Amino acid sequence: MAQRESLTNGPAAAAILASGIGSLTLGLLTTVAQAVALIRNALNFYDPAGPLSGKTTMSVVIWLVAWALFHGLWKNQQKDFSKVFIVTLCMIALGLLGTFPPFFEAFSR
Repeated sequence: MAQRESLTNGPAAAAILASGIGSLTLGLLTTVAQAVALIRNALNFYDPAGPLSGKTTMSVVIWLVAWALFHGLWKNQQKDFSKVFIVTLCMIALGLLGTFPPFFEAFSR
């Protein structure tokens, strides 16, 4: 009889946490680009879109790197999913706040 492997939630937790990290990155880049002209100019990857092209591209890259990193670290582990979920929700909320115009425009120079 084949031995049954135990299932772990590490890969799912990694995917959930990475989404929060990507969201937070977008919020931080949006706010920092509004405050620092050098960053805003550096994030202008494509002129018709302006710095939005760099903000979204970098957020996706950070999301993918975080997902790959945490997946590699947690692939055979069982994680406290409720803690991961709460941390992720907090990061998503902060990321959303960072993309809210009244918030990031408060940092305009």
